[in-house]
Formats: sequence, C-alpha cells, structure tokens
Amino acid sequence: MTRYPLEPDAEEMRRLIDGAARRIIEHIESLPSQPASNVEGATEFARSLIEPLPQRGEAYEKLLDFLFRDAIPRSFNSAGPGYVAYVPGGGIFHAAIADLIADAVNRYVGVFAAAPALVQLEANVVRWFCEIVGFRKGSGGVLTTGGSLAMLIAIITARKSIVGDDFARATLYASDQIHHAFQKAASLAGFPKGNVREIESDESFRARVDLLEEAIARDRAAGFTPMLIAGSAGTVATGAVDDLRALGRLAQQESMWFHVDGAYGAFFMLTERGRAAMRGIERADSIVLDPHKTLFQPYGTGALLVRDVAQLREAHSMAASYLPQFQDEEEFIDFCELSPELSRDFRGLRVWLPLKLFGIEPFRQQLDEKLDLARWATAELRKIEGMEIVADPQLSIVAFRLVRGGLTTLDALNRRLLERINARKRVMLTGTTLGTMFVLRICVVSFRTHLDHMQMCLEDIRAAVAEV
Repeated sequence: MTRYPLEPDAEEMRRLIDGAARRIIEHIESLPSQPASNVEGATEFARSLIEPLPQRGEAYEKLLDFLFRDAIPRSFNSAGPGYVAYVPGGGIFHAAIADLIADAVNRYVGVFAAAPALVQLEANVVRWFCEIVGFRKGSGGVLTTGGSLAMLIAIITARKSIVGDDFARATLYASDQIHHAFQKAASLAGFPKGNVREIESDESFRARVDLLEEAIARDRAAGFTPMLIAGSAGTVATGAVDDLRALGRLAQQESMWFHVDGAYGAFFMLTERGRAAMRGIERADSIVLDPHKTLFQPYGTGALLVRDVAQLREAHSMAASYLPQFQDEEEFIDFCELSPELSRDFRGLRVWLPLKLFGIEPFRQQLDEKLDLARWATAELRKIEGMEIVADPQLSIVAFRLVRGGLTTLDALNRRLLERINARKRVMLTGTTLGTMFVLRICVVSFRTHLDHMQMCLEDIRAAVAEV
C-alpha cells in the first residue's frame, strides 16, 4: 500500500493535535510564572540553530519538546501578564482555535466567488469595526497583517485620490510623536523624504495645530501641494491622542486627506472614556487599527478602515482574465480589490469567532480595566519620592522618570532603573526618549494583566528605586 506522509489519516491527525494541545495548554497555564523576558544567551542559541535543508524527518514529540522547552522560552514573554512593555500583543486562545480551523480548511477568501459565506463573515468583521469608530454607510476596509501594511495602503489610497500620479511636490504632515510606520509607508509609497513634515508636539505630546496650519500655508506659498494630515489616536510613546476634531476640520478646509493612526488606541472607542478622548475620529478618511493590540488578537491581525470604500477600490482594483468574476453588487466585496494582497489567509475568522462567542461586552470591560490600571499605577508612582510623571495616561500608557538632586544627567540613572526593574523578570517595561529625556513607560494592554500584576510591577519599581 502506498503511503503518503503529507496526508495523515484520522488517527494521525488526532495524535498531532493532541500532542500540540497538551503542550500549548501547559504553556498557557504557566504564563504567570514564566519570566517576563528571557533573552540572555538567546542570540548565541539562535546561531547554533543554523542548519542545511533537512533531508530526513525527525520524531514529532522531539520537535515539540524542542519548541516548547528550548525555542519558545528564549524570548520576550509578550503573552504573559507581566509584559507591560512596548504595546503588548494579544493572543486569546479562541483566536488560535479559529486559526486552526481556517488553516485546516484552507479556503481562499481573496475573491468573493471562491468562498462567498466565508468572505461575508470577514466583511462583517470589517463592518463591526466601522461601527466602533463611527463610520457610516459607504465605509469599509480590509484586514491586514498589521498597522504597517494598513498605513501603506492608506497613504497609497490618499495619494491616488488627492493628487493622482503627479505627487512629486505633494506633502504629508504628522506630529513628531507619530509611529515610524508613517514615514516608512510614505517612503514606500514613493514620496521624497523631504516631503514628510514633522510637526512639533505640545507639552501633552499632541500635535500643535497652530504649527501645522503655518506649515501648510508655508508649503502652499512655496508651490507644494499639501495632501495628507495624519493624527494619532494613541501614540506608542505616551498614548497621546491628538485633537482629532481640529485636525479633521483643518483637513476639510484645506481639501486634504485626514488619516488617523489608531493602531494602539482606536479600540478604546468601545469605552466611554475612549470615545471622549477620540472625538472627531469619525471625520477621518482612513483609520488604522491593530486588533492584535487592543482587541487581544494574535500577531498578524491589523485593519484599515476608510470612510468611502469606493476610494480604496479605485486605488487597488485590477482585473485579470484568469481570476473569477468580481462582484458588482454593493453589499458584497472582493478583498483583492481593496489591498495589494491577492493571496491571503482567512484572517477574519480569528476575530469573528471570539466576537460571536462572547459578544463585544467582555472586550469593552477589559479595555475599561486597562484604563483603570494605568491610572492606578500613575497614582502609585506619584507616591515614590523623586518620581516625575512625564506623561499622564490619556489612554493606558504612563511615562515617568526618577529625578535625583545633584545629578547632571538623569538618563543614565533611569536606564539603570529600567535595567534593575527588568532584571527581576517578573515584569518587563521599556523606555523611550521624549525630546531629550529618557523616560520609562508602562503600557497596560494585555487581557491577562490585572491588578495583582500591576501591584507586582510597582513593588519591583520601588525596590529598584531603592537600589539605584
């Protein structure tokens, strides 16, 4: 009998799933006790893994042991409750189950005709996101691998909608706190580096609208074509939210595209405080969101929303004789017409399944809890002698530094403080530079981070302050 190893029978499939499930469950249950970061020696270990193309297979159990015992632990524990560094990723288990289903059935969803029901489920997810940010009928979008690709698609769409192919003198504007994905996307979209204007931010790290107005007027007088204003709905450094209403009004007055980077912050629109902070976001022509941040999805889940989906289609639509017939009915969509991707995974299921299982309320509650925890941490930090709050939380990030009298440079002190905090490996924080200051930051996003781990975080901060 001929054996086809790439076609396992039912018994073999169960063995593969059971072996993986056992280790996955053990891993997730141990997350609270795992180090928040474990990368000492990881570079040398990675170098030892370089190998030629395997010619013969190895035992499945041996490979699982290697992954869960040797490879996975040597990393930032971004799925753990003590990870309050950068902007933590999510990874709810239900999304992993959805990915198993999506990968196993392996249906193609780039074109509606290939899997109409499945495409519609993903389209529903996009519509739900539009509802969250306040977009109305005629809006739409596409799920992406993350905010960087979503940003690129947005800038290309804006370029084609506002200035067409003549964009050598077109200019783009954002605050000096914008995520670097903005500058990178502008470069990849073909704009000269000098055409991207960074606008100084104010004492709350929000874009100064007065300086933006001056820059636009100056560029018009010099023969440039101001094309796009980008606002932040939660910066990476401090969680600052720009005055989106003012930016939206200015973009409308100047006939410019208004883009909002909401990769970190836009899903806080599910909360009352988030909606108050982001008034005016509905004025945007395009919005980037990262469900793999504040909707707790696994890495590789981003989104771009546009107020007028026709502009997205006009910028990306291209037919070919070998493709199935595209949709011409308004309620249906071919995702390949809305982004550079023709081949793509069925990433919508990982969002659809948890939202259908639980509804939106548990996600709303989690985000409200993160807002509370950031404010609790800020109040506790104020109690530490010499601690300066550099940026109060506008969402769920607080930036701070230790100030000691008589020291001419505080950066070295605070870098040592960060090292001492992280050396305990119960929590992981990161730092950033604001102006000329090096500061520490706590970013509370993980659905596994609750008050007990924030109390642990403050314990470690106090202990580290005493040491330095």
